[in-house]
Amino acid sequence: MIKAHKVIRSALGAGRWFPANRTELAGSIQGYIEEAFVPEVAGPIVAAIAPHAGYLYSGQVAGYTYRAILDSLTEHGAPETVVVLGFSHKGEGQGVALMDGTTFVTPLGESSMDTEAATLLIAADPRLRPDYRPHMGEHSLENQIPFIQTVLPGASLVMALIASRDSATLDALAKALNSLARKKKILVIASSDMLHDSSYEKVRKTDQATLRKVVAMDTTGVMHDWDYSQQVFCGIGPVVTAMKYAQLRGVEKGTLLRYRNSGDDFPESRGQWVVGYGAVAFSV
Repeated sequence: MIKAHKVIRSALGAGRWFPANRTELAGSIQGYIEEAFVPEVAGPIVAAIAPHAGYLYSGQVAGYTYRAILDSLTEHGAPETVVVLGFSHKGEGQGVALMDGTTFVTPLGESSMDTEAATLLIAADPRLRPDYRPHMGEHSLENQIPFIQTVLPGASLVMALIASRDSATLDALAKALNSLARKKKILVIASSDMLHDSSYEKVRKTDQATLRKVVAMDTTGVMHDWDYSQQVFCGIGPVVTAMKYAQLRGVEKGTLLRYRNSGDDFPESRGQWVVGYGAVAFSV
């Protein structure tokens, strides 16, 4: 069971991945969102993909994800709970580790963690368990939280790290999320960057091909293209789970909101280290 007594967790990467100063952080996020001009997304957004690198590199693209979510609120309302799916860059743990705790703190303030929703997910499958240890020092989840606090300040959080890439685990989590969606109004955010490589052209071409499959809801194709030497998404588990969940909710096609890579904004990185960033929304 997720702990019921007050347990406060904090964004340990503040000051490294995003500004530790409240005013600076709020201004950066507001700027990313205001500068994002997203295509029309028909219907309520049930899931989305957002990158999680340092805001200097991926914040602009992440702004498109959260601008699309913001734009949908007037017509479709806000979710009660945001479930953020990430992965451990250190490769720690097995199955799916849900962060325990009651409160998560960033420089923007506190957000409640939905212990009821987390407990329902844990009860759905033994591969889902409460475990804070893999979350310590991991940025793939916490980098999403200031954006969520800005766009959805009243939403509670569930933070899940996916350590396994096997289809059975991803299917089990997608089904558990679908069951949770019958009890609560939720939004699922998959946190992932795209291909990392020294070649700008390879990153651009590979990412474009990957995003075509994501938009077409081709989970099999996305999984088939992934291996350790070519990680089309570093967070392949979160992305495929979000896609599978969206399919269970009736999504037939995703909407590409924005794509850029670090070589676009920092040409000096070409030939050294280039990382792709994609923003996608899944709506019904």
